[in-house]
Amino acid sequence: MGDIDLVFVVAGAAALLAAALPGLIDRLPVSLPVLFVAAGLLLYALPLDLPVPDPVGRRAALEHLTELTLIVSLMGAGLALNRPFGPRAWATTARLLVIVLPVTTLLVAGAAYALLAWPLAAALLLGAALAPTDPVLASDVRVGEPTDDPEHDDDEVRFALTSEAGLNDGLAFPLVWTAIVAAGAGGVGKLVAVDFGYSIAAGVAVGLVVGWLLGRLFFGSERPVRLAERNEGFVALAATLLAYGIAEVLHGYGFVAVFTTGCAIRAAERSHGYHGVLHGFIEQVERLLTVWLLLLLGGFVASGGLSALTWQGAAVGLLLLLVIRPLAGWAALYGGPAGPRERRVIAFFGVRGVGSLFYVAFALGQADFGVPPEALWAVVAFTVLGSVCLHGLTSTPVLGRLDRLRRHRRLPAPGR
Repeated sequence: MGDIDLVFVVAGAAALLAAALPGLIDRLPVSLPVLFVAAGLLLYALPLDLPVPDPVGRRAALEHLTELTLIVSLMGAGLALNRPFGPRAWATTARLLVIVLPVTTLLVAGAAYALLAWPLAAALLLGAALAPTDPVLASDVRVGEPTDDPEHDDDEVRFALTSEAGLNDGLAFPLVWTAIVAAGAGGVGKLVAVDFGYSIAAGVAVGLVVGWLLGRLFFGSERPVRLAERNEGFVALAATLLAYGIAEVLHGYGFVAVFTTGCAIRAAERSHGYHGVLHGFIEQVERLLTVWLLLLLGGFVASGGLSALTWQGAAVGLLLLLVIRPLAGWAALYGGPAGPRERRVIAFFGVRGVGSLFYVAFALGQADFGVPPEALWAVVAFTVLGSVCLHGLTSTPVLGRLDRLRRHRRLPAPGR
């Protein structure tokens, strides 16, 4: 089981590093996820009595930990976005959700079916789990803290990646349920009627109602209960749990509800400084949970978690990161609001992470997919690890160059 006192030491040290490292690596071509995965590899390579990360034996615990991390991240993403909803303003996001998400699912499933010779249900699960981009590990390419800066709001790359990650984790649920149904654990009628219809609508409705009510409580109530006057950030966590819990009780998609709640709270009073307080608190909770998960991911790899990985499984993950997502994103965004350079960056930065881990853990608790769970976990963990390295090492230089080019275009001509 491991030494629990040593676990406390490691958890505390990781929390301190999570607070100190962002300022130290701000301008370096390396991300926090890369460093903490490497730290997990190092820790578990040492002769320490740490508990071995076992996603098969501790599936339920992993499901709930990733679930909590995701909803916290989704609230942060919703609070950060300041662009009013509209067909033109959200056109890039719509293309990523309506075209790229299902196309990526089908292409990854096809690759798994062809290369790994997995049953259809297992191939569909892999495609559905790896298709959504991740709001947690994509922090380096997300919209930052809430601000009124119009340059911040007009950044099509960060807005598109943030809004895509905020919505596609919930919208991927019907795709995951398709795989579960294919494995023989449900009915097609229920899938279409509930998961493709009611659950999405209920998630959006709950998010809008809870967000509107909380917006009134934060910004529109009488002074004794006007929470914006108190600068208490932990109510962002209360909003997250409320929206998620209510949506799930009503059999809606909690992920959609949480992101929608964050957007609705931001829309209630876009220019108020309290949004910075809420976002700051939720970002700290997200970072804390994320670094612990990344240590476990590194420990999983160091403990032999990739021993079930074949070259075919690795090929599927690399195809997703280097071919499927970039090409699908580039083609889907053609003719849209994003310029050619922005289109290439959005297509490339399809970060995979905690969402993929959650969906596999959830699905394995619902049905038997006809392949060893270790094989599924090996492919997913390899893909997430590849995304952490590939996107973590390139995000700072690529986005930095894009920002410099954007500022250069806005500079006035000499002599004016």
